[in-house]
Amino acid sequence: MSRQDLKLFLLGLVGTLLIGSGAWLVVDVWQAPPQQQKAATPPVVVAPETSTKSVPTVDSARKEVEDTIAAAPEIARFFDRLRLALPSDYEAAVSALAARKSGGAADSADFDLSQAVKTLRQSRGALAAKADSAALGRVFEAQLAVLKSLTAVNSKLCVDFLYGGASEGFLKFSADNRGLVSDLAIAGLEAMLDGKDKNIARTTPTESDFQMFETSLRQNGVGTTEIAALLDGKTPDPPISDDRMCAAGKTYLETLLQMPEDVRGRIEALAVDLMARS
Repeated sequence: MSRQDLKLFLLGLVGTLLIGSGAWLVVDVWQAPPQQQKAATPPVVVAPETSTKSVPTVDSARKEVEDTIAAAPEIARFFDRLRLALPSDYEAAVSALAARKSGGAADSADFDLSQAVKTLRQSRGALAAKADSAALGRVFEAQLAVLKSLTAVNSKLCVDFLYGGASEGFLKFSADNRGLVSDLAIAGLEAMLDGKDKNIARTTPTESDFQMFETSLRQNGVGTTEIAALLDGKTPDPPISDDRMCAAGKTYLETLLQMPEDVRGRIEALAVDLMARS
């Protein structure tokens, strides 16, 4: 593997970590096997007096799903946009959620959004790489907004977000900040729609693109250890503190948004394309 190929792979890895959990709202732990879903999806406990109640039919399950979404207006914004722009994808998402409900699942609106966005990313995510610079930029801007909000709450939650992890605190943050989370999801959807319409073809980032980005990171105060963790996928020893890692991730996104439009577009497009295909 050449140095350029390695750099592409490693940036794709970082893009998966950063964009996968943030910009596309894919908290994959919510989709993990039940034994791994400790904080994300609590087990359904049936009270003795309701233990003989039958699970809902498909039709009633669909209504329950739609009622759950409607009761969370911030999340409903995404589903409304999806329904208008991609009705077949909306139907597929709601039908899948209704099937879970009819099987006895007790999912929250936050889970419903996560599941819908994950499915959409897998089917149409690569289209976002073909969006114009403005639409791509809004994805990263929305992610930065969440990161800044997390920084104000807890640096550990910020690092969870950067690396796609989930904790009880992070999941609570998501539920308490549905406006920001919905903005992330909608930014991703709008980028897919823009890419479908404009179909912009970009070349992969060059070695000089990566060098320019790394130089800018250094100029903005990111140290060698943090750059190695962000761009080269290296595990630092000793580990970087949560405060430093969170600050580096914030600078990473801010610096990317400040890059020349052509360079930024190539890097952002590569990251979202690899994420969609992962």
